[in-house]
Amino acid sequence: MLYLAALLVHCVPLAMGQYDICKSWVTTDDGPSWEFYACQPKAMRMKDYVTVRVDPAGITCGDPPERFCTHENPYLCSDECDASNPDLAHPPKLMFDSEDEGLATYWQSVTWRRYPEPLLANITLSWNKSIELTDDIVITFEYGRPTIMMLEKSLDNGRTWHPYQYYADDCMEAFSMPARRVRDLSTTSANRVLCTEEYSRWAGSKKEKTVRFEVRDRFAIFAGPDLKNMDNLYTRLESAKGLKDFFTVTDLRMRLLRPALGGTYVQRENLYKYFYAVSNIEVTGRCKCNLHANLCTFKEGSLQCECEHNTTGQDCGKCKKNFRSRSWRAGSYLPLPNGSPNACAAAGSAVGNCECYGHSNRCSYIEFLNVVTCVSCKHNTRGQHCQHCRLGFYRNSSAELDDENVCIECNCNQIGSMHDRCNETGYCECREGATGPKCDDCLPNYYWRQGCFPNVCDDELLLCQNGGTCYQNQRCICPVGFKGVLCQQSRCEVDKKDCDGALGAGGSLATVALGVLALQL
Repeated sequence: MLYLAALLVHCVPLAMGQYDICKSWVTTDDGPSWEFYACQPKAMRMKDYVTVRVDPAGITCGDPPERFCTHENPYLCSDECDASNPDLAHPPKLMFDSEDEGLATYWQSVTWRRYPEPLLANITLSWNKSIELTDDIVITFEYGRPTIMMLEKSLDNGRTWHPYQYYADDCMEAFSMPARRVRDLSTTSANRVLCTEEYSRWAGSKKEKTVRFEVRDRFAIFAGPDLKNMDNLYTRLESAKGLKDFFTVTDLRMRLLRPALGGTYVQRENLYKYFYAVSNIEVTGRCKCNLHANLCTFKEGSLQCECEHNTTGQDCGKCKKNFRSRSWRAGSYLPLPNGSPNACAAAGSAVGNCECYGHSNRCSYIEFLNVVTCVSCKHNTRGQHCQHCRLGFYRNSSAELDDENVCIECNCNQIGSMHDRCNETGYCECREGATGPKCDDCLPNYYWRQGCFPNVCDDELLLCQNGGTCYQNQRCICPVGFKGVLCQQSRCEVDKKDCDGALGAGGSLATVALGVLALQL
């Protein structure tokens, strides 16, 4: 009966949906124990937990009070914005309030009274937490959508920003980019930043109000139009480089660069109808918990993952104390359907041995790096897991990582090589003229003499002249009366004395030869 109950619990993740359950109590032949699964929190409305900032200072209307009008009634400028009057104020918090049916509340900027100076406004949303987008970002504008705007994202709590999407009524003119649609992207370009004209052209302020960042359309590239093939999406999120990070943010920033113009040019005689007004911003996503939690709660002013798998931290990004016998790793959606939890393990547990491939039995936790590293690697290995070879050694491609002979000495020739290190195939870096895997041979047109030196002479190109002979490619042996590297110079041309000396020497030799001949006769 207990086994049947455990089997039913094991099937719960499939019944409730993928990655909903982090662990279940199962019974095996070795007794009952926890079985871990990759898990993630449910998606929720992220605007309920956001902090909003609008800049530059003074961009919100009402201080001082000012009147404004709409594109539909451009000369009936009887509306007023007054920050001191709650009924006439339009502060940023109204972008996230609950609106009564038929009554829109909105944040509003000052009017474009300083035209032609640009009317620029930034709306920054911060969560102080990594979140993963699961649905479209939808921004609702009152009185017309901007003709030019940008959406930016940050992954480091606003320290650096990256473009997310460009919006313009003419992308080429505004951003020097061709207009594209998300539905035209492919599996290899699903995380491409593009410019769209779908949300910026004038269609009436009441008819078209929303601007979208299409998350679902990008998901549909992998999961199909109805998002039914989620297995394929999860697989691609793990395998496609940068795809998971593309849908992850800590902050979003809307840069409003030019307001709605009413389908025409700027009319300088009536600048009270040009401004920004945002009534709602919908962001749907889940806390990023690295697949180590299925709950996320709001604590002490920010979202916190309720970490499982012996992990801890705001994003479950490190192992708990006493569970650091192996380095922390994020969970994985693969293999389907339950993924890999990559749980942190206690010292001495079955999965908690030092991961050193048998080259060390000691490891140490480095807290500020949040990693476990092997200590005193043997067999000429090095690295966090003793997975690399020491300098002066290279990987034996025919040996497994746990083989004692996994690293082979480079044995570079000390004279012919630059140093005693080699690349991953065992080839050393040679000095000029040297060649061979160990730099113990010379290139053509070089000779070896405690190193490789360029040939002085040879039998092809560097020929000794005037009857000279080449000695081991190192020098020319010149006949009497000639000198130079290639015996190219006549001694007579250089020094008359040498010439006279040579002739005198020649005469003396002739006299001696005749004397010897006479004696023989």
